[in-house]
Amino acid sequence: MRTRSQSREPRPPPPEGPPVVIEPLRIEYPFQEDPTVEPMADTRTMAQLLQAPTEGYEDAILIPEIVANNFELKHGLINLVQNKQFFGHDKEDPHAHIRYFNKITSTMRVPNVPITTIKLMLFPFSIEGAARIWLEKEPPRSIQTWDDLVSKFINQFFPPSKTTNLRNEITRFQQRFDESFYEAWDNSIHSIMP
Repeated sequence: MRTRSQSREPRPPPPEGPPVVIEPLRIEYPFQEDPTVEPMADTRTMAQLLQAPTEGYEDAILIPEIVANNFELKHGLINLVQNKQFFGHDKEDPHAHIRYFNKITSTMRVPNVPITTIKLMLFPFSIEGAARIWLEKEPPRSIQTWDDLVSKFINQFFPPSKTTNLRNEITRFQQRFDESFYEAWDNSIHSIMP
């Protein structure tokens, strides 16, 4: 094994004449801070520096203040809501999910706690998958009422374009002379929903 000093090619002889003085290359970085300005000293302790940031983790749903004493969601109610979760698949009906959710939450009454507040607290337990991802991507504190939540949920998972497409399919429905209404409707439905 050879070292650099033992490389195969011989070094060229130094040039004759007086030695040339080469000035060191000076590089200026325009993005560097002005050296005359001293940065402020960071007075945080090591424990404070190692703590994870806590800003920006607020939920999209703003839960109104509850004036009732010792209010908590019961595990049985949470489990009931989780038994039929909405995942956000194309074949799922967000309207049916809201109707089912309203039916479950209508069975509960708590003094001094509005039913809409209970619905806002319970709704995140009723969704999973793409629906949960949608809710987590909503801006913090952007859903302030139950009506806000229902409107955003329906518009996300049953947008107006889907309504228009289904309406167009219904208006283009045709029945051939030789088929029954049931056969024509059945064929039409299979062409809409593969």
